[in-house]
Amino acid sequence: MIAGSIGMAGVGAASPLYAAEPATADDERFMRIAIDEGRRADFPFGAVIVQGGRVLARGRNLGRSQDDPTAHGEMVAIRRCLAQHGSRPLKGATLYTSGEPCAMCMGAILWSHMGRLVFAASVQQLATRIDQIMLSSAEVAARAPFAPISITGGVLAEEAMRLFAK
Repeated sequence: MIAGSIGMAGVGAASPLYAAEPATADDERFMRIAIDEGRRADFPFGAVIVQGGRVLARGRNLGRSQDDPTAHGEMVAIRRCLAQHGSRPLKGATLYTSGEPCAMCMGAILWSHMGRLVFAASVQQLATRIDQIMLSSAEVAARAPFAPISITGGVLAEEAMRLFAK
């Protein structure tokens, strides 16, 4: 598992430093919701947005059924949160996702000013099973000093990777 905080200090760093940190019971509980969303998705990516211990929105990949290449789980969750609550609750929220966000999704997370990202399977892990843009969330976040975010990876990664079994 990786954990860390990316902000102004991460800008210009070739690779941000992370401190190992165990997942909390809440991290595992909310990640299980994201993974469950992934089980019901067109492609096994699910996400959940949490603020103050409360689930604000859920999303799952709907790219195939909606013929929309931007309908990733994180994007669907963000859109649903915006439709139901507006943008204010996104600020400082935590997004849990079954797979590390792609550059598009990570950009949306940063523009939403979420305070924390928690993912299960990393880009590197996912690339062993599916095509991936090989750019980590931390690399994208390091280029956005206006949106500091804490990133924790590897929470229930093995369980999430089973969704991508060949």
